[in-house]
Amino acid sequence: MKIVLPGGAGLVGQNLCARLSRRGYTNIHVIDKHQGNLTTLKKVQPDIHCHFADLAEPGQWQQLISDADVVVMLQAQIGGLDYQDFERNNVQASQYILDTIHESTQPPYLVHISSSVVESVADDFYSRSKRRQEQLVLDSGIACPILRPTLMFGWFDRKHLGWLSRFMQKVPVFPIPGHGRYIRQPLYVGDFCDIIIACMEQRDFHEIYNISGQEHIDYIDMIRQIRRCIGARCLITKIPYGLFHRLLATWAVFDRNPPFTTQQLAALVARDEFEIIDWPGIFGVTATPYATAIEETFHDPKYGQIKLEF
Repeated sequence: MKIVLPGGAGLVGQNLCARLSRRGYTNIHVIDKHQGNLTTLKKVQPDIHCHFADLAEPGQWQQLISDADVVVMLQAQIGGLDYQDFERNNVQASQYILDTIHESTQPPYLVHISSSVVESVADDFYSRSKRRQEQLVLDSGIACPILRPTLMFGWFDRKHLGWLSRFMQKVPVFPIPGHGRYIRQPLYVGDFCDIIIACMEQRDFHEIYNISGQEHIDYIDMIRQIRRCIGARCLITKIPYGLFHRLLATWAVFDRNPPFTTQQLAALVARDEFEIIDWPGIFGVTATPYATAIEETFHDPKYGQIKLEF
């Protein structure tokens, strides 16, 4: 089986490659424009075929899609300050991939990775572009599973909980916006990869699936559990939302690719709660408890300390 992963050098792609390799898959091709993370992937998984290309531009990478048995559409712009980056990576690149599948003599089986934010009350660059991306897939007429994961964490996490864990090891005080009681439904990326593999192997899923973390956890409790797991000594301190917002805005003046933006802050406090379906039963995947998944994330002897670039 020839498996092609557009945008496969990020969080989900790196984890998916590790798990596919463990299962004996060998013909895996990753297309990504982040050279540093492709280099990391090749170092950790030397049998993976890595291709450096910008998916928002037509090119030779399209032949890989045409010849594939399975395509898992992973490319995503998650953070940033310029909407054009979201437009290129979430919308324009997806259109090229879908067009290439349509033009293929034997179209590959597609698995599309959407996001829970398409149902969020938030209206920011990420949610707006992901809604457009998912609509492109629906309008394409390609029968495929559309998976909507919530906030993910696990090995290779360069943003989200991975960045937060590294930040709290460097500072004496870790700030929490407002009261910190914002419901999160974190999803272990290892479980999500098992769902993707189930789709690839069974090929009888053709609907939209909300893949939410099975546990509701307050943001501040999630942070406390990470601190305990990694042994950080920082003091967790609540600060007013307005002050937190101004600090992020100031940070963005000096960093054009900040790890956390004011738009992501607004999404954090948006009070979203996403549908929990029986994805363990639907896909035959065991859900890993949050506490167990956090231990695996930070203490795995092979992958626990590998850091990707922004």
